[in-house]
This record gives sequence, structure tokens and C-alpha cells, in this order.
Amino acid sequence: MGSGEQRRALILVALAAVLANASWFSATAVVPALEDDWHLTSAGAAWLVIVVQVGFVAGSVGAALLNLPDRIEPRRLIAGSAIAAGVANLGLLLASGLAVALPARFFVGVALAGVYAPGVRLVATHFERGRGVATGVVVGALTLGSGTPHLVRGLGDVPWQVTIAITSALAILAAVSVWTVRSGPAAVKSPPLDVGAAMRALLRQRPLRLATLGYLGHMWELYALWSWLATFFVAAGGVHRPGLAETGTVTFFAIGVAGLLGAVAGGLLADHLGRTAITSGAMLISATCCLFSPLAFVSATPVLIVVLLVWGASVIADSAQFSAAVTELAEPRYAGSVLALQLALGFTLTIVSIRLVPVVVSIVGWRYALLPLAAGPLLGTAAMLRLRQLPASLLLANGRR
Repeated sequence: MGSGEQRRALILVALAAVLANASWFSATAVVPALEDDWHLTSAGAAWLVIVVQVGFVAGSVGAALLNLPDRIEPRRLIAGSAIAAGVANLGLLLASGLAVALPARFFVGVALAGVYAPGVRLVATHFERGRGVATGVVVGALTLGSGTPHLVRGLGDVPWQVTIAITSALAILAAVSVWTVRSGPAAVKSPPLDVGAAMRALLRQRPLRLATLGYLGHMWELYALWSWLATFFVAAGGVHRPGLAETGTVTFFAIGVAGLLGAVAGGLLADHLGRTAITSGAMLISATCCLFSPLAFVSATPVLIVVLLVWGASVIADSAQFSAAVTELAEPRYAGSVLALQLALGFTLTIVSIRLVPVVVSIVGWRYALLPLAAGPLLGTAAMLRLRQLPASLLLANGRR
């Protein structure tokens, strides 16, 4: 795909995304051990996830207001942010409870805000054609990185501190990976500081608003599923609950491997069939998996695993296409800032959906806990189909709506 320089840039940015994003769910992967060592409650475990989202939102808002993805050379911003994420992740090793752990996880989220949007922006400068699949590779890499901590835990009964140390080291390596990747020919000159540029774009441009509404529906489901998939799988085992290795492996394949394949496949299809078509189709599939989850919960384990794999692939297949759409619909000089603001809004919503799942569990149990997540992709589909009807949709995917 593309020239040798394009492929090199894509591979290195994707590698950096995998390595840096391993620190995102590092604490989630070691929750069972923390429950023993820190006597962590389910509410405390939820906050270990939520506070990363809060940090990411804070970092993304700051980046959007200061136009950082548009005004700082992407490789420098990504490398510095990856190092900061690795250092902040190590803070968990100094903690003996939430008092230290929560601030450390917050700063992990802040730092990772400097990896996501700049990474997508950097790849977009190399790919004017094939942007959907290129962005899909980056988002798929982020997804694979999100599942990596579960794989580390699933490889054996290693101390939880080892998982944290490994994921921090991976973040440092991410900085090395991306350092030689310079912006491509589609890069535009750094704009002047304009703190209101991103907000004005979302408020005044209906196509961007609809794309963002679609993204919000997608995000309502995505991180809540990722955060609670392992616990849902264990609870579905009943008295014969799967062990650490099986749970870690299934979770890694559902989030990481299936997610990577789904993101890349979604990008390939979107470049040929259109962004609104593929985002709508992917959200309908993931919503169907969500509605089927109570039946999967009481089905044989192989059936449950198949549903989780399909769900893991479809729930992320559309994600990169919302980012690609922003780079195509927004003013090029401030596209990175608009993307950062879109991410901030989406991740703010995830705080609600992640926290909602344990509340639903306390009322109806794990079998029906994930059902409320279906509302997001269904509403997101409606927004993207409305965008498809607008003339501006012809700006997407070189005219393929």
C-alpha cells in the first residue's frame, strides 16, 4: 500500500501506537492482583479505568485549545508524550492504594492524548488516498496495544508489578519508533494559535457535528466493552470460572487481535465503499452483538468466545473512519485540533458508560449488564446515515460517502 516511504511511516507510527497504548489498560489487567494486595473494591477498580479517561479528556482539551497537534511537529509530540506515559505508568509501582494510583493513572491519560490525535494526523499527511485504511492501521495498532497488558498477564502468573514495568518500557520504545518519521507531503504550515478554532468548527459545520455524533455513539459502547469484557467473560463461566491465562488470552484476542483486524478491514472497505456506509454497518453489527450478549452469557464457552471476537472486531471497525472523516471535513490547518476536541467529547462520554455497567450489574447482574451499550451505536448509525445525505459527504473517501 503506497510508496516505500509511506509504508515506512505507517509501520513506525503504528508500532509506536501499539507500544505506547499498552499503558492505557495496564492497571485494568492487574485488577485481580490489586484486589488482593490493596483490598480494592469494584468501585475502586472502576475508578482506575475512569481516571485514565478523565486524564485523556483533559489532555485532549488542552491540546485542542492550544492547537498542539497542528503547531508541534507530530513525531516530537508523540515521542515526548509516550515517554511521559511510560513514566506516569510506573507511578503505580509506588502506590499502595488509590491515593497515589489515581493521580498516576490520570497523568497516563493526559500523556496518551499526545499520541492518538497526532499519530492520526501524522499518517494523514502521508496518505491523501488510502487514508481510511492507513488510519485504520493506526487505530488497530492502538487497539492491539490496549489488549497487550492482558496478554502479558495471560502468559503466566507473573507479579502484577512485572506487567506494569513491561508496559512502561514499551511506551519508552514507542518514542524511539516514531522519532524518525517526519510529516508527509500533505502537511500544511503550522497555523497561529487560535483557542476557539476547533469549537467553532464543530458548532458551525453540520457535517462535522454529525460525524462527531456518530463518533459519540461509537464511544458510548467501545470503552465500556473493553473495560468490562474480561469480567463479563469470567462471570459467564459460572461455577467453572476460567483461569487467569484463559481470561487474559481471550480478552487479548477479542480486544487486540480481532480489533486490529476489524480496524484494518473497516479502513479497506471504507476507502472503497464509503465512510458513512462502513461506520453504519459496523455499528449495526456491534449493536447486534450487544443485544445478543444475554444469550451469549448462558451459551457454551465456544459460542461466547465467537460472539466476543465478532464484537471486538466490529466495535472498533468504524473508529478510525470517524478520525479520517475529520481530516477530510475540517479546515486542514486546524484538523488536528478538531480531532483532539472530538476525542475529548467521546472520552468524556465513556466515563459515564464505564461507570454505568457496575450500576446495572448491581441491579440485574452480569447477564444483562452490557445491554444499555446498544443505544450508542444505534444512535450513531442514525447520525452517519444523515451525514450521508448531505453534499459535504462527497468530501469523504475521495467521493465515496
